[in-house]
Amino acid sequence: MKILMLSSTFPYPPTKGGTQVRTFHLLKYLSGKHQVTLVTQRTGEVTEEEIAQLGEFVTELKVFPRPTEGEAKLGILSKAKRFGQFIQQGIPPSVRSSYSQIMQAWIDEAVATGDFAAITSEHSVNEIYVRREWQEKLRAVVNIHSSVYGTCKHQLETQTSENKMRDNLNLPLLRRYEQQYCAKFAAIAATTEVDKRQLQVLNPDAKISVIPNGVDLDLFPMRSQDPGGNKLVFIGAMDNAPNIDAVRYFSLSVFPEIRQRYPDVSLDLVGSRPVAEVQELNEIEGITVTGRVPAMVDYLHQATVCVVPMRTGFGIKNKTLEAMAAGTPVVGSDRGLEGLAVDGANVPLRAMRANNLEEYIYSISRLFDEASLRKKLSQNARSLIEKQYTWERAGSRYEQLICDC
Repeated sequence: MKILMLSSTFPYPPTKGGTQVRTFHLLKYLSGKHQVTLVTQRTGEVTEEEIAQLGEFVTELKVFPRPTEGEAKLGILSKAKRFGQFIQQGIPPSVRSSYSQIMQAWIDEAVATGDFAAITSEHSVNEIYVRREWQEKLRAVVNIHSSVYGTCKHQLETQTSENKMRDNLNLPLLRRYEQQYCAKFAAIAATTEVDKRQLQVLNPDAKISVIPNGVDLDLFPMRSQDPGGNKLVFIGAMDNAPNIDAVRYFSLSVFPEIRQRYPDVSLDLVGSRPVAEVQELNEIEGITVTGRVPAMVDYLHQATVCVVPMRTGFGIKNKTLEAMAAGTPVVGSDRGLEGLAVDGANVPLRAMRANNLEEYIYSISRLFDEASLRKKLSQNARSLIEKQYTWERAGSRYEQLICDC
């Protein structure tokens, strides 16, 4: 089967982040059984070596330059113009900003040949390249990493929005946008049941399948021993808005209280591209902002507890899966543990849940003090990942969705 995959985000190396890792591992699985053509974009930081390496995993690789737009420097008039276009065209500025007419022309020609049996939009931002009239020519699938409407709505409800006025204006437009673009696809992939419910409300007749992320168990092996101590770690890209909110909340509100009880406690904030808001946390005694590291798993293995204090952002979290795979006990919020059965009736305890200051103090303190509890979480979490959250399992389910079998 010939499959045309669209990803405006260059999905290599897969260690860069959530979008890259999901796209890469799914295309890697599909390429083992099908002829996959990947159409993607490159920024200036993508090297020729990375392009060559990615090309080894697909039948054909087409790379286009990513359009650039100085969003951070936009004035009031420019922002008003962008919002007016959103109202008129129904396409969010974040989607239009990466749209390439040259890439669209290549995709149009590829579809016109009739060679491809399926086309996939890897992340909803790529839906812009898929034309509604193609429904009769090939099977169109959208792999939604998270609902844009659901994410915006949740940020407003939890008061974690970066710009409340803007998001209140955008919310009804995002609802209409998600309804419209989903209608172009024969099948939809979501990462969690929460996202599926969000999407199903807007698209009652849509065929939506839940396909969680996975973990490369070779890159994240089970740790050989419990390091003990009072060492916390958070892993994730440090220029990602939900991660920035999470580490600032935890570092400024929770960590000082933990430090009063455990004066020797430390917190490593591990991840590439730390923005100024994250870098300044380095000034807090006991906190280290590492920047990019050779292997995040090393920091997981050295930590007593991994914290995932997400307050926004829908979808399953790779950082949570990776920590559980590594055998590092996890304390996470409802958002951080989304999509995972980690506690409750008839469920082995696999992580500690915390959504406020008191719960974080309670969960972290118990894990610091009780080696037997750390061992239980470590073993139960690793077992869950091995059974349900491998990329082979995710790839197989994605293949079934694409092939409609």
